[in-house]
Amino acid sequence: MLQDIGSQIMEVYDYVMAGTDPRLKVYPMMQNPVYMSAILLSYLFFVLFAGPRLMANRKPFQLKEAMIIYNFSLVALSVFIVYEFLMSGWATTYTWRCDPCDYSDSPQGLRMVRVAWLFFFSKLIELMDTVFFVLRKKHGQITFLHIFHHSFMPWTWWWGVSYAPGGMGSFHAMVNSVVHVIMYFYYGLSAAGPRFQKFLWWKEYMTAIQLVQFVLVSLHVTQYYFMESCDYQVPLFIHLIWVYGTFFFVLFSNFWYQAYIKGKRLPKLNSKQSHNGKTNGSTVASNGKHAENGTSNGTSHGTSNGVTHHENGSALIGKMKKA
Repeated sequence: MLQDIGSQIMEVYDYVMAGTDPRLKVYPMMQNPVYMSAILLSYLFFVLFAGPRLMANRKPFQLKEAMIIYNFSLVALSVFIVYEFLMSGWATTYTWRCDPCDYSDSPQGLRMVRVAWLFFFSKLIELMDTVFFVLRKKHGQITFLHIFHHSFMPWTWWWGVSYAPGGMGSFHAMVNSVVHVIMYFYYGLSAAGPRFQKFLWWKEYMTAIQLVQFVLVSLHVTQYYFMESCDYQVPLFIHLIWVYGTFFFVLFSNFWYQAYIKGKRLPKLNSKQSHNGKTNGSTVASNGKHAENGTSNGTSHGTSNGVTHHENGSALIGKMKKA
């Protein structure tokens, strides 16, 4: 019986793989989904189990130079991906409505295959985002939304690029790359140090940009449901992209509400730290901690009540002794 089940599974697997684009077979990790799945499982194992245990009794790594190089390298890669998507169809032959996938060996068709695979590969590179969080012990940044987004995107895009590298299903990849140009540029400046903090006043708009991304993606694929006919070859991807855009819009909207309406993710400093630049929040001096407020111009607003009272009391006692 087990042998029969195994043979049936292999038949389904062979049937599924028979539908993939043969032009992708020459690209790394595209022969089958095993390599991609192994990378993602290793990623989840590290960020959820092995990494935190490894760093439990260690000081966080700084990794400043590595993060600067990493972030600005992804900016350059994302710019190149956007350009290639435009030149492969979106700025040349596509109508921005019902655009079928080009399965030919034409120069433009092969160019779209290349950039589609490159976009998938960039999703694997971006797994380093979470690795940096673990090594720097930024546990507050490792949320369900972060891990789900980073693991779900490369897994689904492996199938997307395997079956339909191009056409209207690639619109969201191009838009996502535009967003990543902005996002990793912000991260690069942030990693560069305090002297660049004054240029990062637009942090909260990063989430707004991502929300706009999901709206654009959902609106673009929604056209499909109002067309009399559309010859896009894999309609299943249209439905999945619509669900993807809507689902992540809800998740990122909740993040926006928690972070900027309820203020749960606003940065906090202890009473001995000073801060520069423009920050959001309100100054709360209590129990030795305070949050950032307004523009600080290099001075620390708000001090610990305990420290302030101690200093005032010491000064008063000194004056009484002198008297």
